[in-house]
Amino acid sequence: MYKSLEEIVKVAEEEEKSFFEVILEDDCKERAISKEESIHQMREMYVAMKQADASYDAKLVSASGLVGCDGDKMRVAREKQDLVCGDFIGLVMEKALKMGESNACMKRIVAAPTAGSCGVLPAVLLSLEEKEHYTEEKMTEALFVAAGIGGVIANRAFLAGAAGGCQAEIGSASAMSAGAITYLKGGNNRQIIHASALALKSLLGLACDPVAGLVEVPCVKRNVIGAVNALTSSDMARAGIFSKIPPDEVIDAMRSIGRSMPASIRETGEGGLAATPTGLKVKENLKNF
Repeated sequence: MYKSLEEIVKVAEEEEKSFFEVILEDDCKERAISKEESIHQMREMYVAMKQADASYDAKLVSASGLVGCDGDKMRVAREKQDLVCGDFIGLVMEKALKMGESNACMKRIVAAPTAGSCGVLPAVLLSLEEKEHYTEEKMTEALFVAAGIGGVIANRAFLAGAAGGCQAEIGSASAMSAGAITYLKGGNNRQIIHASALALKSLLGLACDPVAGLVEVPCVKRNVIGAVNALTSSDMARAGIFSKIPPDEVIDAMRSIGRSMPASIRETGEGGLAATPTGLKVKENLKNF
């Protein structure tokens, strides 16, 4: 697994390959499997994302009662054409909410890269497929791009909120998604990694402060901001707007910030929104649930 986004780009340039191909070959080498098997397994993950979206239950509410039904509310608002953001971003928001709620309701999801951030990548990919009719093969290639970016982040920093705050979960998911979008839209390899850098640095310092320690509030709604952030980051990169701080250094900064965060805002449920009067009241009420 690569430890640098710059290294991936250099390999791609030297060998005249796409970002996706470099990651595919690395996966085959690391796990000693064929390209066909690697692609098949990744495609199965994408199919699982589609199934999770299709099986969303608009009436299902989490055991705590904190989340549920919001994905359907967004669908209704979108169908009424009542969104300032427009139909496509509305669709992305809808899917991000649905996936996050499905996770809280213990339905089958794909951790991408974590369960708490499971809505970001599917929201942008499924919405793009629906709008622009990419083939499933192309969507699978985009997942390899996302996986390559996530692998570097995991190597250089972390993906868990307990280790580095929500910047490590939603931030990483957003960075992975921005790169995947850029690949789908025909961006070059440098645009791919700069899109990921723009997405990640926009979410640096994001606390992990789940109310009552549950991956529900504010986690589900943060999937929405991660998905929309990925879209804007990709658009900037493809317009030629690059991160002044190199992508790998942005990841290193995320690691440094995460290590500086007090434990109270690293998934312990002891600080931030979890420590507000309402957050504490929710926690107390759930003790008697």
